[in-house]
Amino acid sequence: MKIAIACDHGALALKNAMKKHLEETGCEVMDFGTHTLDSCDYPDFAAPAAKAVASGECDKGIVMCTTGIGVSITCNKVKGIRCALLSDVMSARMTREHNDTNMMALGAGVVGEMLALEIADTWLSTEFSGGERHQRRIDKMMLLEK
Repeated sequence: MKIAIACDHGALALKNAMKKHLEETGCEVMDFGTHTLDSCDYPDFAAPAAKAVASGECDKGIVMCTTGIGVSITCNKVKGIRCALLSDVMSARMTREHNDTNMMALGAGVVGEMLALEIADTWLSTEFSGGERHQRRIDKMMLLEK
């Protein structure tokens, strides 16, 4: 599985830990930055990651900033993206089963490293249920882009 990953300066340490973890579990990681602690603007990194997922270049994406809010909003502006801001394992499972999310966002100031890795593992290993009611709702949601 090819994962797009991105962060701003507020989540650099978490992004680096996540990247290492994903690679150790066999994922191919495409890192969209940032790569330094210099102050930067999260859309400059989250948007290219979301575009890589939307285009199919990457299978899924994980984006991070201090709260996760800015990167999740940014990604959800890209057509075809369903990005969930996650801070617990149950939501990670449910957003894949019910919403077939293709990106997830984390707040480095909200979740610690161990929880963030567990959330990502759960999210990546959970399949969409394929339930008719869930697909119907996703279809209605995605029609809003038109």
